Amino acid sequence: MEKSPRITHIAWGRMEVEGLQGGKDFKLYPGGGREWDWTEHGTRHDPGIQPGDVRELLDHGCTVVVLSRGMELRLKTMPSTLEVLRDAGVEVHVEETTEAVAIYNRLAETESVGGLFHSTC
Repeated sequence: MEKSPRITHIAWGRMEVEGLQGGKDFKLYPGGGREWDWTEHGTRHDPGIQPGDVRELLDHGCTVVVLSRGMELRLKTMPSTLEVLRDAGVEVHVEETTEAVAIYNRLAETESVGGLFHSTC
C-alpha cells in the first residue's frame, strides 16, 4: 500500500507536505498529491467542494477522505459531493482545517487516505 504524504506544517495561507512544494491548498492521496486548483471544477466557498474535486481522490484508491472546511469554516461541501463518496463506500470526515490535518495525518499511518485542504477562511 502506498502511503499518503504527511502534512508537516499548517498556518494561515500556507501548508507544507512531505515530498511536495509548499502551497496554500492541497489535494492529497496515497502516493502523492498536488496543489488544489479551485478553478478546475468551479469550487467556491459557497456552494463548496464539487464532486469533481473528490473523483481524483477515488481514482487514487482512497478508502477514507478528509475534507477541510477552512480555518473559519467558510468552505462548504456540496451534498452531491458527499453522495459520490458515500456511493463509493468511502468513509468521510468533514472538519475545520487544523482538525482535518490532525485526522488526516493520523489516518495516513494505516489507511489509504486522501484529502482536500484549504488553508485560509
